Amino acid sequence: MTSRTTRWMKAACGVLVVAGLQAASVARASDIDFAAPLNGWRNTSGDTERYTQDVHYPAVSVQTPEGQSKFALIEGQIRNTPKKKGTSVGTLVVNGTPLPQRVEEDGKFSRPYAFPSGSNGIELRAPDGTRKRVQFYDAYSGKTQPKLRVLLAWDTDGTDLDLHIVSPDGVHTWYGDRVAPNGGSLDVDVTTGYGPEIYSSAAPLKGTYLVYVNYYGNGNSGADITVAQITIITNENTPDEKSETIRVPMRKPGELTLVKTFVLP
Repeated sequence: MTSRTTRWMKAACGVLVVAGLQAASVARASDIDFAAPLNGWRNTSGDTERYTQDVHYPAVSVQTPEGQSKFALIEGQIRNTPKKKGTSVGTLVVNGTPLPQRVEEDGKFSRPYAFPSGSNGIELRAPDGTRKRVQFYDAYSGKTQPKLRVLLAWDTDGTDLDLHIVSPDGVHTWYGDRVAPNGGSLDVDVTTGYGPEIYSSAAPLKGTYLVYVNYYGNGNSGADITVAQITIITNENTPDEKSETIRVPMRKPGELTLVKTFVLP
């Protein structure tokens, strides 16, 4: 056998090994089951269910409320997850925005999310790197669209970061006053890690907005530093959509940081 033939066979074997690994990864992706949302077409006209989470103090975790609308929900389970104690964290990518996602011991994951009309894509990336994506189209053109969203997420469990928004009229929206007279609102106060906390407005005022993050506490996380991720989205799911993501290290509980000033023209 010539050296050239030997090199060719080794290369071919390498290709087969890589292909086998890729096939195994694809097969494992089938272990991710989405109960909501589902692929395809839907129309949310007439849907009246609420779009926010309940938080109970002292908080153990943020739970999706019973009776949550399936049209405003991301949930499912990663089957055949290795037996272990405690939760893990994956990544949920919602319309291009990556967010940390808590995965429970039994592989279940759940999060309320108010989707805009039009095309929406959701991908779950499991802690082991496998992933699955769903794509759906909401045909209800009369749905109220969030023209401004500010999303706060962070990278540690057992920590409490808080999103604070000051709108152009001087109104301060935060966990202690979650619904503003100008129509802006904060969906939930996440106290146990990862987030997200989402501020949204269907008719945002023109002018200057201030985005603050407060490092409220670290509970039993065992680490002081956590990285806050703030994503600002305007005109979501339209040709004029713009998105910006800022990452800021939060170094110790009690720290209040102005992370972004932006102007809506």
